[in-house]
Amino acid sequence: MNAPLTSDQQNTLARAERQAQVVQALLKVLPQHALLYSLEDTVPYECDGLTAYRARPMCVALPETVDQVQAVLKTCHALDVPVVARGAGTGLSGGAMPHTLGVTLSLAKFNQILNIDPFARTAVVQCGVRNLAISEAVSPYGLYYAPDPSSQIACTIGGNVAENSGGVHCLKYGLTVHNVLKVKGFTVEGEPIEFGGEALDTPGLDLLPVVVGSEGMLAVTTEVTVKLVPKPQLARCIMASFDDVRKAGDAVAAVIAAGIIPAGLEMMDGPMTAAVEDFVHADYDLSAAAILLCESDGTPEEVEEEIGRMSEVLRHCGATAITVSRDEAQRLKFWSGRKNAFPASGRISPDYMCMDSTIPRKRLADILEAISEMEKKYQLRCLNVFHAGDGNLHPLILFDANDPDQMHRCEQFGAEILETSVAMGGTVTGEHGVGIEKVNSMCVQFSAEENEQMFGVKRAFDSKGLLNPGKVIPTLHRCAEYGKMLVRAGQIKHPDLPRF
Repeated sequence: MNAPLTSDQQNTLARAERQAQVVQALLKVLPQHALLYSLEDTVPYECDGLTAYRARPMCVALPETVDQVQAVLKTCHALDVPVVARGAGTGLSGGAMPHTLGVTLSLAKFNQILNIDPFARTAVVQCGVRNLAISEAVSPYGLYYAPDPSSQIACTIGGNVAENSGGVHCLKYGLTVHNVLKVKGFTVEGEPIEFGGEALDTPGLDLLPVVVGSEGMLAVTTEVTVKLVPKPQLARCIMASFDDVRKAGDAVAAVIAAGIIPAGLEMMDGPMTAAVEDFVHADYDLSAAAILLCESDGTPEEVEEEIGRMSEVLRHCGATAITVSRDEAQRLKFWSGRKNAFPASGRISPDYMCMDSTIPRKRLADILEAISEMEKKYQLRCLNVFHAGDGNLHPLILFDANDPDQMHRCEQFGAEILETSVAMGGTVTGEHGVGIEKVNSMCVQFSAEENEQMFGVKRAFDSKGLLNPGKVIPTLHRCAEYGKMLVRAGQIKHPDLPRF
């Protein structure tokens, strides 16, 4: 007589039966080569840039036409199958981590630039077009696409829309939401939908800012119309050194207070500067406790005047050295260091977790000092790089994911950074999104009523909750449990903030 199946065996059997059902249905709308469901084929999709968390999708759909995207969504909706849209997988918050009983919808094959209008300064691109490829394609017209996340050589415009990505030049030129005119795609039911338009105004509710940054929870993007801007005649970058992080932080606030809006204003602490310099040799000042990169662009006259004003402010704030790029090659060299901060960190640690929060600019030094104390508390190193101009932090916590204790301490370290950012008047995310990484920390920033309002928007687009479920918006139960955990850990320092 056979022994009864264990619960794990029953779950495995149920998953296999469900997978067979879904695969059979999807093969009716996709060619064989466009559907992956074996273990070895689906493992590469088990995480995005946040490698600490992984899950294997039931299957991966790789449609080649918009009709196939629509058919996949209709099929999954009819079967109540979760769908997680995926671009290049460069996201850093687990937003593209698969659902174990769902379909990962890869849009990598949608990589065509459909139209360039140099007179209207727009480009129509498919969602899988790389960020940098847009600027490369429109360069002959003297134009470029302004948002430039550090992963721009790989990340796709569809992913940028999902996360509302920024970049080192977002201070002057804005985030994705400020540089996108129209988004086309499909609802979870497979119905065509458009947000925004090419006119100055469009009829009805302005839902474009709702879908940009919605992390794949409201609709699946297939096509984006982006704004293009003229290449500046000249750009020059200041590298300013400081012997104290507080002076550097105060300098950031002083530059903005002086009425100057640099094209870019970035900050790196000493440990990050050392890691980057060893990797790309950008001629950074290794004796500095922190450096600022301040860029000016425009006409030669505008740049000369703004560089002079910024240099004066930086000296007044205690800069120990100021180097202004002498030519385009040196300017790009300065920025190559900043844009390689993440891979430079990966060279010196088995793993890192890149946090993403925002604070008021005047609190930059305060958060750095707080993070320094957290390093001692959790016995883990942290390298710091900032979109300093808009107060967007990117602390990189170094750890070894093969050590469960280090992994646990890293999670606690990251949660405390986010909780402290909120306490200082900031937010739990700036541009990387919430995903699964920060879903608990949303309980710190938002009340149960506010989270329910966000769920209301979600339900309006996706009543079954099938698009990217379990991400971004925490449930009331989850917030309550997270609150108890913070109390047990002694991590809640501001009882008036977490509203569980």
